[in-house]
Amino acid sequence: MENRYSRQQLFTPIGERGQQKIRQKHLLIVGVGALGSAVAEQMTRAGVGKITLIDRDYVEWSNLQRQQLYTEQTAIQKMPKAMAAKERLNQMNADVDVHAVMDDANVETLTSLIQQVDVIIDGTDNFDTRFIINDLAQKYKIPWIYGSCVGSYGATYTILPQETPCLHCLLQAVPNTGMTCDTVGIISPAVQLVASYQVAEALKLLTENVAALRGTFLTFDVWQNRHFEMKMDAAKNDVCPSCGDEPIYPHLAYAEQTKTAVLCGRDAVQIRPAQKREYDLQKMAQLLEGQGKIQSNPFLLSCQLEEHRVVIFRDGRVLIHGTNNIQTAKTIYYRLLG
Repeated sequence: MENRYSRQQLFTPIGERGQQKIRQKHLLIVGVGALGSAVAEQMTRAGVGKITLIDRDYVEWSNLQRQQLYTEQTAIQKMPKAMAAKERLNQMNADVDVHAVMDDANVETLTSLIQQVDVIIDGTDNFDTRFIINDLAQKYKIPWIYGSCVGSYGATYTILPQETPCLHCLLQAVPNTGMTCDTVGIISPAVQLVASYQVAEALKLLTENVAALRGTFLTFDVWQNRHFEMKMDAAKNDVCPSCGDEPIYPHLAYAEQTKTAVLCGRDAVQIRPAQKREYDLQKMAQLLEGQGKIQSNPFLLSCQLEEHRVVIFRDGRVLIHGTNNIQTAKTIYYRLLG
């Protein structure tokens, strides 16, 4: 036990002092899917004092190809990811205090979790949640590490409140590429690369080696053998509503959040995105090909999944038929539409 972190401590930038700092820190991981589970394992093995996990989903067979904390047994049992992750992490390192929350990562739940958190790591699958993380991180002055991957592509960036551009500066509005792991797939090397970059940055922050932070927006395509980094300092916006001189944290306001409503008597949930968007239904039909039977007309597209029917309107509204559970509907929505 005394030698557990010896190889990490032999790494001069960390050393014994850095290991002591790691042991005293609290990490929040939002989403315990592919990225979140890879990050959680590495940080647990590194000996972080406390790790809080939040995820609303459960383990499915399609997760096992890349989500390393889960097993066939957890897929058979449809175990909630947060709980299955906590159990596995406890087996790896009983000294780490792992707190699991099975809930939606919304404004209310995240606000209640970030007290005394030192670093937030993004393991989410959608930009709605990322913008909430971004505004909370700016409001409470907590560093957070953005990460995303789809197909063979990955991207990551470390955001320091009051110092670097925030996510709102970089993207201005919620992007809508339509590409998700469920529509174009994902290979595990892309996941592992993004997670490793996130963990390296997190270790620098937890050991207070801020000068060693990468400082660039990093993207890569592991299949096409491409790697690109860009300095983003010029993107910082003094009038940004999230991190500017007079921030209003817009994505914490109800008006800027994705709206959901259970449709009375129809066994369906309507989802309306926070940012107005127009779907190209022909493109959506191509992206969803293979997901289920697709029917469309000039106004909407219907995709019949195994247990649910998803109806996408050109004006951005989406109906999830076959459930009146908002959490289930949102999970399906983000899987298909990002």
